[in-house]
Amino acid sequence: MDLAGYAVSEACSRGRTRVEAAPVARCEFQRDRDRIVHSTAFRRLEYKTQVFVNHEGDLFRTRLTHSLEVAQITRSIARALRLNEDLAEAIALAHDLGHTPFGHAGQDALNECMSDHGGFEHNLQSLRIVDTLEERYAAFDGLNLMYETREGILKHCSPRNARLLGELGQRFIDKRQPSIEGQLANLCDEIAYNNHDIDDGLRSGLISLDQLAQVPVFARNRAAVEAEYPGLSGRRLIHETIRRMINLMAVSLIRETSENIRRHGVRTLADVHAAPRLVGYGEALQEDLQSLRVFLREQLYWHYQVLRMTDKARRIIRDLFEAFMSDPRLLPPQDQLRAREDKPRAIADYIAGMTDRYAMKEHRRLFAVGEIH
Repeated sequence: MDLAGYAVSEACSRGRTRVEAAPVARCEFQRDRDRIVHSTAFRRLEYKTQVFVNHEGDLFRTRLTHSLEVAQITRSIARALRLNEDLAEAIALAHDLGHTPFGHAGQDALNECMSDHGGFEHNLQSLRIVDTLEERYAAFDGLNLMYETREGILKHCSPRNARLLGELGQRFIDKRQPSIEGQLANLCDEIAYNNHDIDDGLRSGLISLDQLAQVPVFARNRAAVEAEYPGLSGRRLIHETIRRMINLMAVSLIRETSENIRRHGVRTLADVHAAPRLVGYGEALQEDLQSLRVFLREQLYWHYQVLRMTDKARRIIRDLFEAFMSDPRLLPPQDQLRAREDKPRAIADYIAGMTDRYAMKEHRRLFAVGEIH
């Protein structure tokens, strides 16, 4: 497929930090995607929380299944907009690599622990993983990804940290936009988790179809399904409704982004960087999406059963951090070595890399009576 003039191409890429021979039988951004999929951090996403902690059920989404769903949506929309599909897919697959165990609760707890040591941002941690922490290649640390892949992974960054990142962080200081591929992966993340959290919430029994009748965008799509398929119920009704909601959001995103590109006269990648944010939903959908976000926050994320687990998660993260800070000899040998250079950051790296089940097991090892191994 011919790329649009505003898409990222290898010809206009800023390349890799460490120069490598060109790949054979695949492009540079396909190589990035493949390196991400083969990384240790990507594999660990299978056992990291999306909403429900890993041990709570085998059918709930994890960070891994979520990342695959985001990548599918991102790639489909990228093709419709004539963007670089391989770059968009690579960014989507890598966007959650830096997430802690226990989802946002774990991230918030680790950020609090690191408040006097530079803080913790999961987007920055994702970049740290692909730049430094992965140990797979003889010639370099990290994955040595293309500049544009790294730019897309870093979707948020505090001004203080941006100043430490040099060229990659300069856009946050200058308030310039990343590629459209990077912007797209960010909103496709939202499309995936908004809709799939509904599915997991219903499967868990924490929210009900009756409650969702109060969410206009869900109610309209459910009514359309029931009109076309009278008598449909159960999982088929839920899946068909959610499928249509994802399609509605994707189509709105394609149309609005195309219109924004036209409205701002965007023709080149330089135009993208200088323009306002181009990827967005149509105005008609904005109110619906806000209602959906409020519903999920109040009825699912703040459900007392979810809050009980997230409260435990915060306690586990804080306990682990304090124990390792008090005595870094409790860390595994390779992490002890890194702690000699920067103890708080090495501890944060170790904790952030844990899966849910490993964090709970490590907590038992350190604090439970009878656990001495």
